[in-house]
Amino acid sequence: MSLTQIVSLAALCCLTAGCATQYGSFPSGQWIDLSYDYSSETIYWPTAEPFKLDTVSAGMTEKGYYYSAYEFCAAEHGGTHIDAPIHFSYGGKTVDQIPLTQLIAPAVKIDVSQKAMANRDYQINVEDFNTWESLHGKIPDGSIVLLQTGYGRYWPDRVKYLGTDKRGAEGVAELHFPGLHPEAAKWLVSSRRINAIGIDTASIDYGQSQAFGSHVMLMGKSTPVFENIANLDKVPTTGAQVIALPMKIKGGSGSPLRAIAFIPDEAR
Repeated sequence: MSLTQIVSLAALCCLTAGCATQYGSFPSGQWIDLSYDYSSETIYWPTAEPFKLDTVSAGMTEKGYYYSAYEFCAAEHGGTHIDAPIHFSYGGKTVDQIPLTQLIAPAVKIDVSQKAMANRDYQINVEDFNTWESLHGKIPDGSIVLLQTGYGRYWPDRVKYLGTDKRGAEGVAELHFPGLHPEAAKWLVSSRRINAIGIDTASIDYGQSQAFGSHVMLMGKSTPVFENIANLDKVPTTGAQVIALPMKIKGGSGSPLRAIAFIPDEAR
């Protein structure tokens, strides 16, 4: 997808939300990058291979011009990425099958950082959503729900972010970070109509999960999940427009995700 197409889609999204006065134009506001870059510091699951970038060419050619090219290798699920429904749901949509309309939408942010920072194993529950709705109203249909635990401040420190820097099965056993309780995931997909959900930790399920109940519940209802989302502290509680575009891997269960948010001045 070209930059022009992205901007046009974003403009249409903003127009639909009533924040643009002319097609193709934006009100004054701010763009927020919700994605971490990929490098040797990128955090992956303890059993996944880290991101690798190899140099094919970098220098002056014999014809007198500079040329650089690289090869990269990366697991689908690492860094800022998307979990497609097929990741935990047999027959679910693959990355390339997720409609763009599900990935470009108004966002609401639920901030549980005070609780999560006090308890690495905190699981966001139905009461957290009820409390949010008592203050801000019902989560609108078609929203992208963003969960802020506060752990984004630790990126890319693996020990502080994941609870461990160990790899393999030993590392998985020592994962401690907040996530979404399966009962809350069930409530979201049965009582609300959301487009997608994102979180600023390595998994929508908390680190010590064994059954990955939130993954199963959300993806069983064709709800994509965004993990390792950056800069949620810069996103307002309501009023943001999110564009979350994955690499279009045919048949993929996930992929790196470039997610951005537009914050109109009136929402800041």
